[in-house]
Amino acid sequence: MGEGGGEPSRAGILSIQSHVVYGHVGNSAAVFALQRLGREVWPIHTVQFSNHTGYGAWRGRVFAPGDIDDCVAGLVERGALKSCAGALTGYLGSPEVGAAALRAVDAIRAANPGAAYCCDPVLGDVGRGLYVREEVAEFMRERSVPAATIVTPNHFELEFLAGGEARALGAARTALGKLHAAGPAVILATSVQLDDTPEDSLDLLASDESGAWRLRTPRAPISVNGAGDVIAALFLHHWLKRRDAAEALARAASSVYGLVAATAAAGEKELALIAAQDELVDPSHRFAPEPI
Repeated sequence: MGEGGGEPSRAGILSIQSHVVYGHVGNSAAVFALQRLGREVWPIHTVQFSNHTGYGAWRGRVFAPGDIDDCVAGLVERGALKSCAGALTGYLGSPEVGAAALRAVDAIRAANPGAAYCCDPVLGDVGRGLYVREEVAEFMRERSVPAATIVTPNHFELEFLAGGEARALGAARTALGKLHAAGPAVILATSVQLDDTPEDSLDLLASDESGAWRLRTPRAPISVNGAGDVIAALFLHHWLKRRDAAEALARAASSVYGLVAATAAAGEKELALIAAQDELVDPSHRFAPEPI
């Protein structure tokens, strides 16, 4: 049995995300991170690109929604979804792909009613605004988030989904409450910069029915693609094992800080997921959340 959560020891996570051949974003980040912690992972790729699109040039293809449906149908035929503890979704390139992902969630819940759905609502960022099409953002707000057990927005996405600015701590708590009212029982907000957050720091917020917490880490000297994908995966894993949002926040944030710090120290452009993989299991720095 899982530690504190009662899940089967071989319980898997179905991860529906993008995939790159070079680097670590989407499934290329989440799958190894979860496997390193002993978690079974069943990846379904929404795209397969040579590299992250942030390089400005890439090759590969986008998969059709039917490709997701076919893979899920195969898992149903194998009876695999009975041991699926949850689903994880990240970047969704179209409402049609999003709908296929939600059909996968429905299939998992039909086989295992206790399964969780973690939605990482990849929509945009502070300073950039939305970087997905408006119809994708609306699908996320109207369909994906209400279906989720857990959502893991960054600061911009929290404000977008809650429909208001969240710069003061009180306003951030209000935004968390609005997001809970939309459906999710658990929220992890990443890369939060509040009015009282020091310039050299970043805050993360977590919230569930028992309370809300803030965890502060030093701000790394780099911004690296894939860190958000890893923290969503780790948070889901630790929450499934313990059903404790504060503990999941502490463990996931400590590991990701270690990965990003190692990446910066090595002068690498891509997340040092393999070289610094021990950070996933035994972080060099451990940060503790405080109730808010």
